[in-house]
Amino acid sequence: TSRTVKFNSSHLLAGKLEQIQLYLTKKLLPCLEDRRKYRQEFASSTSFHGVHHIVQTQSRTRRVLWLLVVTSCLGIVIWQICSRFNYYFTWPTTTTVVVQHVENVKFPAVTFCSLNRFQVHAVSNLQIIFFLWNIVSGIVQKFAKEDKYFQELNGFLLGNQNFSIKEFTRENGFYLNGSTLLECEFFGKTCHPEDFEHVFTEYGNCFTFNYNDLPARSVSLSGRGLHLLFDVQQEQFTDDPALGFTDAGITFVIHSPKEIPRFDGLGLLTPVGMHAQVAIQQLKSIIQEYPWGECKPDIKLQYQDTYSTNGCLQECKAWYIQDWCGCLPFILPGNGMECDLMKFYNCVYPAIHDIEVKGLCTVGTHNSTCPAPCEETHYPTTVSYSSFGGENAIKYISAKLKKSPEYIRQNLVIIDIKYDDLSYRITQQQKALTISELLADVGGQLGLFCGASMITIIELLEYIFTNFFWMCLFLLLKAPEIPQWNNPSHDQPTNVEKKKGIQEC
Repeated sequence: TSRTVKFNSSHLLAGKLEQIQLYLTKKLLPCLEDRRKYRQEFASSTSFHGVHHIVQTQSRTRRVLWLLVVTSCLGIVIWQICSRFNYYFTWPTTTTVVVQHVENVKFPAVTFCSLNRFQVHAVSNLQIIFFLWNIVSGIVQKFAKEDKYFQELNGFLLGNQNFSIKEFTRENGFYLNGSTLLECEFFGKTCHPEDFEHVFTEYGNCFTFNYNDLPARSVSLSGRGLHLLFDVQQEQFTDDPALGFTDAGITFVIHSPKEIPRFDGLGLLTPVGMHAQVAIQQLKSIIQEYPWGECKPDIKLQYQDTYSTNGCLQECKAWYIQDWCGCLPFILPGNGMECDLMKFYNCVYPAIHDIEVKGLCTVGTHNSTCPAPCEETHYPTTVSYSSFGGENAIKYISAKLKKSPEYIRQNLVIIDIKYDDLSYRITQQQKALTISELLADVGGQLGLFCGASMITIIELLEYIFTNFFWMCLFLLLKAPEIPQWNNPSHDQPTNVEKKKGIQEC
């Protein structure tokens, strides 16, 4: 009985498949004549120029000529389209420079540092302080560590277990008050030491003007800006000449208020007894994202609102040092536990060396740790120097400040920072070929050589799909027949009849 059930089921399945094949043969697969007619109508009605001449022309010569013309134009179109796509995937760019004149220009931030970093009375009995600070500042500025200092350092720390180089520098480094900042004017208005923000750099205590980017700190007239008169007080501050610090004066760097200052040998130096006239311009750079440019618009910094390569580099170093040493140098951004001096000497400084040697924190390209920012503001400067005025000017300043002429020449520094003109330049990297321009080029080539458009492409796709569908049906109907377990009934067509029907179409 089970064999009888299986036989009946197979018989029913075979019957259903035969009915489906008959339906496909009669309803969906057109006859040979219909297919020829469809191709004839497509050739005569398509918007692809030249094809109807090949099909409808009676002359064999004209037909061959039109075939050559259409084939040549089609080859040129394919060559031109491939050429445009190859050019697009080289990610070409162009650079435009625009000079924008405005009524008001925002004033940049300016960070000032003294080249004489520590007070004499604080380091007179602690000569090792210079070495300690060089270890700390080595995070941002290379310094050759010498093992001969290790025994002296170890002995110093045994007697000063709670010593903090950060607090020592804050309390005994260069300070900004009424005795060191003698004059301060911004656009004719008096400014004070309270208008400066304290910041640590490789020069110790430094002070930034316009750190918070106040709206009022803008300039509406060229030739005027920030005027400062410093007294470096050489008799109170000193650096060890044996370590290479032989200059006296003020170093400063001009940067965006949204970025941290970066010296690293790039600061502008004004020696004592000199007057520096600094003319600045504002330059905005806009870089395209990868692969056209080298920036990554989605990259963010944890401790700064605005991305910069310098800020990214410092956060990268801070992450590795905190991971390896379990502490964080105070000169780097972050909220970790502050490193003591022994960790600075034994772990932090070697870690910085490894980071640089192994290239763990790199800048520049898109695949580096710190790629180029998509937008960046620079302040190109032109600096001119002059010594203090003649004898009459020296006498006037001497009487005003109640200082000797020799003291004035050995300690005073004047710095004037102003805009060259009320304009800024925008250097923008742009895509040389956008998607819309690529499509326009492709459409222009198709229209010029073939008279084709998007409608033509749709017609071709429809024609290809229709013929592909008929081919699949034909192959399906020509598939091997399903085995039969019984003789065909008289009311069902035989295999010979079905094959004959297929062959007719």
